[in-house]
Amino acid sequence: MNGVFKILKANRNNYVYLILTFFLFSTQAKADHAILNHDENLFVLSSFDLAQTSIKGKIVDESGVPLPGANVFVQNTQIGTVTDFDGEFSLDVPSDDVILVISYIGYQVKEVALNGRTYIDVVLVESSETLDEVIVTGVFDKRTAMESSVAISVLKQGLIQRQVPVSAPDLLKNVPGVYVNSSSGEIKNTIVSRGLGGYFYVSVQEDGLPVTNAKYNNYGPDYFLRSDLSLSRLEAVRGGTASILGNNAPGGIYNYVSKVGGQEFSAEIQAKYGLEGNGKNPYYRTDFNFGGPLRKDSDVTYNVGGFWRQADGARYPGYPMNKGGQIKANLFKPLDNGGLKLYVKYLDDRNSSFEFLPTVDFNNPRMAPGVEQTNSVLIPSIRSRYEINQSGEYQTFDSEDLIHSQDFSIGTNFDYSFDNGISVKNNFRLSEKNSFWNQTSIPYPIAVDDVIFYFLLNQAGAFGDYTFRDQATGQELMVVNQGLDFSTFQLKFDTVSGGLPGEYAPNSLLFNPLTVFDNNVLEIVDQLMVTKEFENMSFTAGGFYSHSKVKRSSASGGITFPQLTSPIPSLTTISYNDGNNEYMITNSDGVALGGNGASQPSSIFELEQSQLAGFFGHNWEITPNLNFDWGVRYEKDRVKGMNQLSEQYVLPTGGTDGDPLTLYDERGGRLSGEVFAYDETMTTFSYSFGFNYKFSSEFAIFGRFSQGELVADLSQFLSIDSDGSQGLLSPKPQRVQQIEGGVKINREKYSLFITPFYTVLDNIYQQSFGLEDASDPSSIYYTPVLYNKNRTAGIEFEGNVSVNDNISVRGVFTYQHAKPLIAQTYDLGGAGQADDTLLDLTTENDGVGTTLFRVSPSYTKGKFFSTIDWQFVGDRPANTAKAFDLPAYHQFDLGMGYEFSKKFRLQFNMNNIFNVIGVNAFAPPGGFPNSLNPESFTKEQLATNPDAVYFTQSIPPRAYFLTASYNF
Repeated sequence: MNGVFKILKANRNNYVYLILTFFLFSTQAKADHAILNHDENLFVLSSFDLAQTSIKGKIVDESGVPLPGANVFVQNTQIGTVTDFDGEFSLDVPSDDVILVISYIGYQVKEVALNGRTYIDVVLVESSETLDEVIVTGVFDKRTAMESSVAISVLKQGLIQRQVPVSAPDLLKNVPGVYVNSSSGEIKNTIVSRGLGGYFYVSVQEDGLPVTNAKYNNYGPDYFLRSDLSLSRLEAVRGGTASILGNNAPGGIYNYVSKVGGQEFSAEIQAKYGLEGNGKNPYYRTDFNFGGPLRKDSDVTYNVGGFWRQADGARYPGYPMNKGGQIKANLFKPLDNGGLKLYVKYLDDRNSSFEFLPTVDFNNPRMAPGVEQTNSVLIPSIRSRYEINQSGEYQTFDSEDLIHSQDFSIGTNFDYSFDNGISVKNNFRLSEKNSFWNQTSIPYPIAVDDVIFYFLLNQAGAFGDYTFRDQATGQELMVVNQGLDFSTFQLKFDTVSGGLPGEYAPNSLLFNPLTVFDNNVLEIVDQLMVTKEFENMSFTAGGFYSHSKVKRSSASGGITFPQLTSPIPSLTTISYNDGNNEYMITNSDGVALGGNGASQPSSIFELEQSQLAGFFGHNWEITPNLNFDWGVRYEKDRVKGMNQLSEQYVLPTGGTDGDPLTLYDERGGRLSGEVFAYDETMTTFSYSFGFNYKFSSEFAIFGRFSQGELVADLSQFLSIDSDGSQGLLSPKPQRVQQIEGGVKINREKYSLFITPFYTVLDNIYQQSFGLEDASDPSSIYYTPVLYNKNRTAGIEFEGNVSVNDNISVRGVFTYQHAKPLIAQTYDLGGAGQADDTLLDLTTENDGVGTTLFRVSPSYTKGKFFSTIDWQFVGDRPANTAKAFDLPAYHQFDLGMGYEFSKKFRLQFNMNNIFNVIGVNAFAPPGGFPNSLNPESFTKEQLATNPDAVYFTQSIPPRAYFLTASYNF
């Protein structure tokens, strides 16, 4: 019998399990029934001789999707059955006044009194509990969190739909051990998992495969991942076997799982209207999802879902900050022991990101005078057409086109279990992704009475009067004279008349280069797993293959200098009079060094990254309560490519238009002829082993050690732009070691998952850059590469409590302390490399502790539901030098709704109820270029000017949303 039980347990999620269970109970004695009743993971079926009433019914979820395999029992008896593929059941009961107990993994148990009925329809509600969830992400075989030796969190559809996250990664704030900085908006988010910062250390997946396997500065999964009604659940595996079963994923795997269609047609549409920016800026969104059988006589199902959204944003720049959407569709063919899914996705979305705002008071940050939290510093609406490298091809920078991301993907998921205990799982995806940037990213003030401003315009030493006018009205704002101080023989800048607007940075404009990044990635990804199950153990072997063909170009459409006006900057036109002639430094649109078709330099980067990995895992159930597993992964990574650099030069005969008085088009761009090629191969080896011990069905512990290695970030290759930087290329795999343990408690009314962890990150790539000539921003040089090391120790809590039938509380808590073990950097001193010195800060940094928690009490009464999300982010050092602390903040979000019927629901959400300024990042005082390097800011600099205006990036201000949902 034990062997049969093992087969049943391993196959509890498919229909062979149901058939075998029925056969088992129809042929075994009552003694065997008692054994089965002891294991809550097995269904208990029985029969009786004198049935009096036949009951039929159907079990579905809140969306109307049938639930096959749900348990239906007569209360206090062993009389029961399970639902079929269509969620339907038939059961003979002693009478028509009994109570049926209905249960399904992941859903709340429901008791239904028949009261004379012979047919019932039952809707099961998702449970907030996660420890009884069957997990398929980041584990060698399907098992529940109580059975696994890894830290797992599951975010289900009910929790997801009751929130209005800023972005798809923003949902991970519900996962312990994960810090998400979504202050940038829908894109350019930052994830920190157990002290491992960035997407480089985690695998963000969609339906079991990485959203994209190529990662570098201006490209990553964040641009191609959106959450909508087609999302079924989010499975988060932190640490553990993620090093073995995920590619470059020692920090964790976060898998966004899509819905598939059921055997009956169902559909839902949502219309959402919001007011962001503290109620100032409109937000419009429509989500939809529908699915069902492809034909009446077919078991093949389909599902189609997606969204469209347009929003002015929390900080409106004069045009929508987000506009676009996606559509996802799949076909699913259930097999006797598995299934086959074919899916396609098309995303076409335009997004901008929130930039840093001028701020005062380092202890209690608040906006600088004349600035509100809803203000924008992004470039106003502008278009600038330019020629690429004198190639005859033209491109247009359009600020309203934002960061334009497109993703066309097609893939398959195949899962099948053979009768001999062998199961095969293969995930495949082919995709083409494009991300075209039309956005500035460093809008810091720059003083017009400083030499750097004129060097940027190629006007240093061009003596005369410079006139600044409002581009829209033509009004003269200020005149500055550039001359020579004969006592020092240095340039001087005197104000002749007027002044520029902006209290926080006098005589300054915003530095807004029209930066263009054109990213195109063609990618193939495939992962295969084969598992062989024996009586008390299983072996898994698999392989991973990825090939990414990356083509990237970087260019500039020129430079603009908006004024420091609120709430939206105004553009500026600049002219220069040498006493004889007046020259236009900007065109009529306010663009300098570009526009009117002027040729611009565009560097081209092309590379191919190939990754091939093999992995092996062994799972051994030593006793019914003790489980041990281990795994290894070997990977080979090759990066081959070349960087073709461009240069700027002076055009003859007055530039593009032949007019010597228009200076904005006198410089052109071309490929310089400098080509830097590279071909590097790296290998990594990762391993992990752990155990799980169940004292009972309600209490378990686990422990694990892992060492994961990662291949080099592609940014190291794309940054090669000189013989010096190529000579410094030293790709070296990073190494992550983790020790973790856990206590798991799963009771009827509450669950608790406690996980202490210890993480060591080695070979942290660090490289600085400086200027050979302080007056020449283009004279960049790079320091030698340094490799640092740090450790993070912490503890995670995740819990759910059902206070009563109406009130429940979900909470996640993290405390972690990070400390550098090796912390080296270069003190660049003055201009040039001669005075660069190596600093060792290891002993000067005693580490930093951070506290994060999110508590979400919920109240449900009849058709009404409500929830409060209380998030706390503790003090954090602003930089490695600990110049000051980013202060702690609390954020409260509200959600409430009413289900008028099974078909119609209204929901209201308010994010950031108290409109707090929660700072997540900073830039130092001084404006451009000083603000570009936050690591250079020291306590001593702060002490000399504690009232300085600096720049912060904070959570979005208060927002309101009303959502109407209708189910068909």
